[in-house]
Amino acid sequence: MNIEEFFELSAGKWFSHRTSHHLAFKQSEDGKSDIVIEMLAADHPEVIKLCQQYEVNPSEATCGARVTWNGTMEWDEEKHTGSTVLVTIPDADNPNEGRLLREMGYAEKAPVAGRYKMGSDDALTLTTEYETMWSEERLWFASPNLRMRVSILKRFGGFSMASFTSEIRMGGSSAAAKAAEVSNSAS
Repeated sequence: MNIEEFFELSAGKWFSHRTSHHLAFKQSEDGKSDIVIEMLAADHPEVIKLCQQYEVNPSEATCGARVTWNGTMEWDEEKHTGSTVLVTIPDADNPNEGRLLREMGYAEKAPVAGRYKMGSDDALTLTTEYETMWSEERLWFASPNLRMRVSILKRFGGFSMASFTSEIRMGGSSAAAKAAEVSNSAS
């Protein structure tokens, strides 16, 4: 699977349940969200705008996505809503790896670019470095309508948070049908 196929399979509405373990506080926290992922073509105006913001030639983009979320976390019970645009810029010598451009998201105070890598196991690994922290997230499909994520956040020289997220597709979609085809052909 390549990065474009992973984004296509991710398109749709998802229910997300995350359990985070805050190592410094020795506490866990649950969160729930509704997430909508919409594919954006490489020539979509938002993809072009984000490329220009990062001073990247828009013709290098292979695809993009708009991710919108609405959720709550156990500790604060306030609504966490927002959206971001993601754009993939593959490395010229290896299209299974590249830059992931991102608008400001939930945790970011400024736009940030990370790295992506599509593994031979069809899992996507995202690595992002911020001014004071570093994160790594691994995403994969357990089935066409069940996506999993694990992530770690490292801050100030030590790990500060680890999380596990399961995402269930809300209703069928053409992406789910295509995911079933991909998983059946892989077996």
